[in-house]
This record gives sequence, C-alpha cells and structure tokens, in this order.
Amino acid sequence: MSETLDLLSRLIAIDTCDPPGGEMEIAGLVHGYLREHGLASELDVFLPGRANVVSRLKGDGSRPGLIFSAHFDTVPPGAQPWQHDPFSAYKENGRLYGRGASDMKSGMAAMISAAINLSRQDVSLGGDLILAFSAGESSNCLGAKRMIENGDLGGAGHFLVSEPTSLGMLIAEKGALWLRLVAHGKGGHASADEGGATVSQSAITRMTHVLSALEEFDFGIAEHALLGAPSVAVGTINGGTVVNLTPDRCEAQIDLRLLPGQEPHAVIDALWAHLGDDIEIEQIDFKPPVETAIDHPFVTACIDVCERVSGKRPVPGGVSYYSDATVICPALDLPMVILGPGELGMSGQTDEYVEIDKLERAVPIFEQVARSMLAS
Repeated sequence: MSETLDLLSRLIAIDTCDPPGGEMEIAGLVHGYLREHGLASELDVFLPGRANVVSRLKGDGSRPGLIFSAHFDTVPPGAQPWQHDPFSAYKENGRLYGRGASDMKSGMAAMISAAINLSRQDVSLGGDLILAFSAGESSNCLGAKRMIENGDLGGAGHFLVSEPTSLGMLIAEKGALWLRLVAHGKGGHASADEGGATVSQSAITRMTHVLSALEEFDFGIAEHALLGAPSVAVGTINGGTVVNLTPDRCEAQIDLRLLPGQEPHAVIDALWAHLGDDIEIEQIDFKPPVETAIDHPFVTACIDVCERVSGKRPVPGGVSYYSDATVICPALDLPMVILGPGELGMSGQTDEYVEIDKLERAVPIFEQVARSMLAS
C-alpha cells in the first residue's frame, strides 16, 4: 500500500461528519503527520472540537505563494445502508470506499504527499507552498473565515483546492445565497365556524403558494458559459404546533445558487416583488461566486501539468458547489483552480469512493503544479 493510500485510509477512519462537527482528532493526526515528515505545521483550535491546520514549505520570497486547500469535515453517511462501514476505508476493484473518500479526504492526502515529496527534493522555491486544511467547510466555511481573520495565508498568489473533479479542471463555482422565508396567518381552533376559511388563513397554506411561485421566479440574468443558470431549492420547512390549531407562522429556508455578477440585495428585492411584501425574507448566509479567466496563467499552468501527467488536455468547466475559495479568493484577490482525484458528483452519496489510480496520479499533478508556480 502506498503512503498516500495508507494516509487516506487513516483519514477516512475518523468520523468528521458535520453536523455535529468535530475535527480535533483528524486535525491532530494531520498536524502530527506533517511534523513527523519534516514540515512546519500549526494546529489552530478556535472553537470546542473545531480546528484548522496550516503548514508552510518556505520559499525565498521571490514569488507569490501557492495555497493547497482541503477541508476535514464531511456530510453524514445518510439513512441509506452502505455496503461496508462508511468509516472502514474498504478497498475493492481499484476503489477505496468511505465517507470523505471523494469529498475530499483523497484530495487532502494527495496534497500532503505532494508537499512531502517536494520537501525531500533538491528544488529551490521562490514562493511558499501553503497547506490550508480547514474545519466546517460544508456548512458555513468557518475554518476558512478563521484563516482570513488570523492572517494565516499571507503571501499567497494562487489558490488550488482539491474538491472532487475526477482529475478534470474547474475554474468557476456558483455562489450560495441562503434565505429564511416567513409567512404569517391567522391562528385559531380548527373547529371554528368558518371551517374552510381557516385553511386560507393558515400560514402553511400561504407558504405553499410562495414555494409554488418560486418555481416561476425569473432571476433576470443570462446563463453563464460554464455555470449555466442560477437555481433555487427548498431545504427546510416548519410550521404549526398541533393538528387542531390553524398555524399563524410558517418558515422555509431556501438555497439559491447564483452566478458571477448577481448581488444578494438585488435578488432579495426581486423575490419580494415576485412573492409579495407580506413575506418576510432574511439573509442567513452568502457565499459569493468565484471564477478565474480561462486564459489566466495559473489556469494554463494547471492544464499543461494535467496534460503531461495524464496524457489528456482538460477542458476547464464550472460547478454548482461552493468551496473554501468562496471565502479565501475574494478576501485575498486570488485566482482559483479546482482539481481533485475524487469523483465529480460523488459528494454525499451512499458508498462514496475514490478510484485509487486517480488518487495516485493526483500526487505528481499537485507536485508539478507547485513546481511550475513556485520554483525560483
């Protein structure tokens, strides 16, 4: 078993599901592993059970640094039965199975191996290689926000995140606008004389009309060449207290995926106009969209490396998911490339896996990207 595969198996064996969120054990493992292999590493415990790891392979300062980004947390295994324990790192037919195998512990393991390989080689770096491994990405990117607040990523000039892409390349990701919608009604006992009138006065009935209207909402923006159209999805709904009382309040939380150029306040104003001003709309969170020009030198360098290692020139695309890039790239004004060994579309799936061949090929890809961007 290769060192990278062995490391990935150890990472998968640690439950880092969010919720509830708890990265201390895996952060401690990675922190110790990096130090054992001669890399400087800082373990930042910033909330109970939540921790980041930031490591630097120092250059001489003559070039901007390169961030290798990955997150510790995963989504829960879900209710659907797995063929094997999701934390067993089961290997079969050239695949390694487990929660986080694709999203994105495989990317983290490959980036760690690439950094260790570089540290062992006689290569002069002009810029720092910065390993930025975060907590809490899946929900609100709290680990990435902590890194920016701390100034942990100073000197960086480029951002490479190893989210699952099947070793393809992505250079654009949609933003995520999370909103809380509240509808109000007239409370009362269901046995009231007006009978059916209580249905129309129900906050739940009003919310059903709102959610139906969402399907017809016009975002008023042309499709993006790489990202397509914006979208909206209903995540939660909650209303009523007991079966025989007409509910006077109903709440729904919705997830809108936005394109570059769309601002939250403008989208909210358009929603109010579409849904009616009797609906309360509250912004829960906004993660801005991120994109890099297809002819950016960083994109070109990554394309060239992928072609050399894999023998096929990738065509950059876009994706609806967000990554820590949504926090880090706008804050530091960095170009972004998403490139990882995990299977695109496998995130959160039952029997999640990574192809071992892609895991192993990711190591020289990351190593050569670092050489290309950092070598003095």
